[in-house]
Amino acid sequence: MKALSKDNLKIKIFDTRVLMGEAAAEEISSKINELLENKEYLNIVFAAAPSQNEFLSSFVKKNVAWNRINAFHMDEYVGLSQNAPQLFGNYLRNKLFDSVTFREVYYIMGNTGKPEQECKKYAHLLKRYPTDIVILGIGENTHLAFNDPHVADFDDPEMVKVVDLDDKNRHQQVDPKDPVCFKSLEEVPTNAITLTIPTLFKAEYAYAIAPGKNKADAIYHTLHEKIQAHFPSTILRKHPHAVLFIDNDSAARL
Repeated sequence: MKALSKDNLKIKIFDTRVLMGEAAAEEISSKINELLENKEYLNIVFAAAPSQNEFLSSFVKKNVAWNRINAFHMDEYVGLSQNAPQLFGNYLRNKLFDSVTFREVYYIMGNTGKPEQECKKYAHLLKRYPTDIVILGIGENTHLAFNDPHVADFDDPEMVKVVDLDDKNRHQQVDPKDPVCFKSLEEVPTNAITLTIPTLFKAEYAYAIAPGKNKADAIYHTLHEKIQAHFPSTILRKHPHAVLFIDNDSAARL
């Protein structure tokens, strides 16, 4: 493992995705156990994407008091059917939520036909259960959750909002070989519900997991661009307790 830092952000680079995922699972589970020594329960927000596969496969095997954790996720497509494999809630159910017993799991429902109402409902839950830990991915366009560059706002007054997705983001969701991705661009929804940047940033601890060669440009921008909403992930460099886990492929431009 190689370690470096940029502003407040700690960066850990691993030879492979598997080693990266194992290390992230170990560090995050250790932090959970540490925090539970002084708290009745924790509130954790999870990312849903293939970039999280190696982390989640290791994370579910950890010795954690799962029944003292409330689980949330950070974004969801608008308009997909309830059983669509591409739904982030379904991804997390298959990879995590059905594997261990959480205190509660709170899903973002993107298919109610009333997305604005769902935003208010989820924002109310997040106010009731302030986030202790957020586990993020970083998009190819440097988005955090579904805060693409054209809608990201570091001073967003909303906690949860409906957004339209930019073309680069929608192309990222296409992979005919992956059952949790879309087979063509035409299938990818144009709108989604997302936690906003300030909502994500309020978490006491932030862990970003972003492996793969398709993330190399995004990681470069995250660490080298001026901190600005046009590159949303640059905000991680201002978080007081943030760690970025990457592999050699996503670190290729560093």
